[in-house]
Amino acid sequence: MGEKIFNGFQIIHDLIKLRWVPEILKSIYLGNDRYSKILASIPHMSHTELNRKLSILVEKHVVERQAIGPNINYALGNFGKDLLHIFFHLEDLQSRYFQSLA
Repeated sequence: MGEKIFNGFQIIHDLIKLRWVPEILKSIYLGNDRYSKILASIPHMSHTELNRKLSILVEKHVVERQAIGPNINYALGNFGKDLLHIFFHLEDLQSRYFQSLA
């Protein structure tokens, strides 16, 4: 059982530490299901980075890639919804316990 817990933490840690992952998941959650919409919703993110991160997220079953006719749409998988819940919780902790440095 200990190894299973460790592996779960390792997978989540590997995803949380990646830059842009929270922003991508939030963007999809907010209804930006197309590549161009996701890219437009995240300032300063490059095409290359979005391609890299979407590939990782699809591979890890965080995001589902759906072909709808000639279009490719993205949706949060169950794992992605749970991961997004963790990100929202971390934001709540930050606003509750840490002051903004701005």
